[in-house]
Amino acid sequence: MKHMQTGGFQSHPLMRLTLLWSLLFLAGLWITNAAMYFSRMGLTPSSVRSYYLGSAEEFSQPRSFASLLEVSHNHLPIMGIVLLMLTHLMIFSPFSDRTKRTFISLSFLSALVHEASGWLVRFVDGRFAFLKIAGFLAFQASLAFLILTLALFLARGSESTRRAGSSRQV
Repeated sequence: MKHMQTGGFQSHPLMRLTLLWSLLFLAGLWITNAAMYFSRMGLTPSSVRSYYLGSAEEFSQPRSFASLLEVSHNHLPIMGIVLLMLTHLMIFSPFSDRTKRTFISLSFLSALVHEASGWLVRFVDGRFAFLKIAGFLAFQASLAFLILTLALFLARGSESTRRAGSSRQV
């Protein structure tokens, strides 16, 4: 914890290595999340409704309660853990406390909206399709921001470490 509070993890080689590999996997999560979304639907309410409510034109059935339950059972803990890790690291970034609180809340809220809106489209009203699109875009933007922020934070630490190392050698 000391390394996180003082920023020492930026210069600790093993912590940097672990975080950099984690960023690689999280970037893959971001890419595959978008790929999966766009393989099933688009950014139009009609495509979202077709996916969740079924489509006679595409010969597709509505999503079942069991399939949505299975997806939520897998998504909810993963989203929570990923956001816990990324927002926890953001706490030690140079943003103001107000910005951190706002962004942490928006990140978790976007994930919740992204997940819950499919249920709303399927079992409440197809007009919630816009909420699915907004939740997806907000969640993707949140993940991208958190991943890029951490990458930049690590890169700055790497530059500082190189400068400090070269000044010691002189």
